[in-house]
Amino acid sequence: MRIAIFENIMTPGGHEVEFDRILVEEFQAGGHEVFFHVPENFKFQFDYGVPAKKIPGEAVTYTHSRGIKKIVAAAKREINRQRWYHSLYGERKNFDALIIPTSTYRYLRALNHSVLRKIDVPVIFILHGINPDEAPKFLKECEKLLPYKNIKPTVLTFADDIFGQKPANVYTIYPPTYTGRDLKPGDEISNNEILTVGFFGQYRREKKLQDLLDVFINGKYNRKVRLIVQGSTMHEEDAEEFESIIEKYKNFEGLQFIHRGLIGRDWQKAIAGIDALLMPYSSPRYKYHWGGMLFTAIGFGKPVIASNDMNPEVFKMFKIGETFESGDLDGLAKVLEKFINNFDENAETYAENLKAAGETFSPKNFVKRLEKILRS
Repeated sequence: MRIAIFENIMTPGGHEVEFDRILVEEFQAGGHEVFFHVPENFKFQFDYGVPAKKIPGEAVTYTHSRGIKKIVAAAKREINRQRWYHSLYGERKNFDALIIPTSTYRYLRALNHSVLRKIDVPVIFILHGINPDEAPKFLKECEKLLPYKNIKPTVLTFADDIFGQKPANVYTIYPPTYTGRDLKPGDEISNNEILTVGFFGQYRREKKLQDLLDVFINGKYNRKVRLIVQGSTMHEEDAEEFESIIEKYKNFEGLQFIHRGLIGRDWQKAIAGIDALLMPYSSPRYKYHWGGMLFTAIGFGKPVIASNDMNPEVFKMFKIGETFESGDLDGLAKVLEKFINNFDENAETYAENLKAAGETFSPKNFVKRLEKILRS
């Protein structure tokens, strides 16, 4: 099967880049031909080793716009979607299936005004989660698309429906883990003299990093422990704030900071080099959108400490770490101490469950689920 991936979101790295890599490499492993279509100004942050064709329209970038600029940016995105869709429809004889890897209900709303909805090959729009406010809008657009059998909105979720509803053209599947594609980290959880815990990913204020650092440095541990804090920043105000935190805490024993993005092998080496991942950030959206760092932890076999609003269904299925009540710093302190001090005795249980979770959510099985949808 000739599978085209239409990527339109440009980021400096991170999980979006790795998600596309899963699609490319796992579909190739299944014997498919894979290539990209991208907007004319798109710049790849990773060489996927497959052809890419430019089409008219501008790529999406993550920017903070306010007021009239925000309105103008939204209007430009709508115009660009129509340009993309028109071009992709014109390319339909060159592929057997099309995948749009990061979509929202707005993509489907635009599709309802485009000839692309009439395409004669399957098109998967992947949505990485839907919150309660978005759900009615999403379902409304999906119902409009019911007559167009090749349009297949696909939601990454742990439920079988969307808040109790599921139009016939909507598919729900598990998200994939991120794995060490360039490494062989081994299957066992390491137990070094110093237990190394990592707090990784894009720096956001909502992650409440200073609260975490205060909890960590005030903890009472029965073993040597180190916390590595890695953050990539996309905006100047975030970079300044992160640097001020680094300056404030740089002299505390057991803390190490990395202020830069990590891509590909560097990212994988960093994850492979720690013993556990810490995800204490709290936000309602984590209940409805799968956690990229959580699925990195599973893919690398690393147990976690997470707030209980981080994909709670996963923790009901597998004992892959410990959780605490979202927003409860005292609860985080107690769970963190318990996790670190009892790590050795729980390591085998974590390892067994991480292995099972890794199989359930594996990239290979993820792409098999997509293949099933394409053939439905």
